[in-house]
Amino acid sequence: MSLRESLFTGLYGIVGTAPDGAVLAAAQVVAQAEALLMAGARVVQLRHKTADGRALVELARALKSRCQAAGALCIVNDRLDVALAAGADGVHLGQEDLPVEAARRVLQATGRDRFVLGLSTHDAAQVREAAALGVDYLGFGPVFGTATKTDALSSRGLEALEAAVRLAAPLPVVAIGGISLDRAAAVWQAGAAMAAVIGDIFVAPDPVERARAIDALWR
Repeated sequence: MSLRESLFTGLYGIVGTAPDGAVLAAAQVVAQAEALLMAGARVVQLRHKTADGRALVELARALKSRCQAAGALCIVNDRLDVALAAGADGVHLGQEDLPVEAARRVLQATGRDRFVLGLSTHDAAQVREAAALGVDYLGFGPVFGTATKTDALSSRGLEALEAAVRLAAPLPVVAIGGISLDRAAAVWQAGAAMAAVIGDIFVAPDPVERARAIDALWR
């Protein structure tokens, strides 16, 4: 079974941000990750925009330890240096972050193999480019409107997600942006390999059960 088949399916967890977009303390981030892993998330991304490098490395190490115990991947958002220093499994890059080619040169120089590279995309042109770059997976969105990013782009919709899945194939596509339990089935039907959900999980009375219900749609 390939990496895509075994891990890039279901709930893609993102920790570090509250449902209202506020940045969380380290203990809260770890608690988020533990809830997602308990629910069966196979990938957990650390996205913490305000912490300094030292704090991010310490937090990423704590998450890596928990992900490893659960058989899940630990991904760091934006910061390749933090991901490498913490021994994380991969990095997720945005369109304005370190270019994929530059990231690959760094990985070659450090001798790091089996390292996951993900890339955010927002339109068909970016999806085509990402597929040509040979990343391991791509994110696409925002599919719906989202409150967890103050600078979020306009929603792309399910038809655009379906098109992204077709263009990216066979790469797994992680849908992100405004996804909730009542919208997750449509995201699955659109062909997304995973759904990144933040707000809907952590405002629920029982975050573990909400996360488990979303993940179950892909099982």
